[in-house]
Amino acid sequence: MDEQTALALKSFTTRYCDEWQEKNNSWPMSEELYGVPSPCIISTVNDAVYWQPQPFEGEQNINAVERAFDIVIQPALHAFYTTQFAGDMPAQFANETLTLLQTWSEDDFRRVQENLIGHMVTQKRLKLSPTLFIATLDNELDVISVCNLSGEVIKETLGTRNRTVLASSLADFLTQLKPLL
Repeated sequence: MDEQTALALKSFTTRYCDEWQEKNNSWPMSEELYGVPSPCIISTVNDAVYWQPQPFEGEQNINAVERAFDIVIQPALHAFYTTQFAGDMPAQFANETLTLLQTWSEDDFRRVQENLIGHMVTQKRLKLSPTLFIATLDNELDVISVCNLSGEVIKETLGTRNRTVLASSLADFLTQLKPLL
């Protein structure tokens, strides 16, 4: 596993949880994840859950994606998706407001791999180089992804060749992220 990426993700998650704690005197809360089972859930109140990141359980890789395309996925992406279970976290990178995607449970991890495969099927059909998404943006056509060829973090418009490099590596990107509450 890519230790730099795992450490950068844990560090960002700690910053996010610490800021949430400072502002709300609680662990992060999510209404979107209410009713969805997860080892992260600390408590359920009304229509929301309070959550705390938990160590990832299971095989620490996204080999299902590799097998689907007979390619090798960047080690940083294996680390990103298998370091922890956590809720999605709003963040700021330079002038981009985004939601950093996380796996919430083992079931969610399987779903994420299926979505990554679907994303790459579309790219292959359009003859685009492979990317794997890590965050969403307000504009649903744009996502933050990691280029599987270079390891760079990019902003891309889905289904097009529009790509802008944001960081040279996933660890560098995560280190520069600022929590948004």
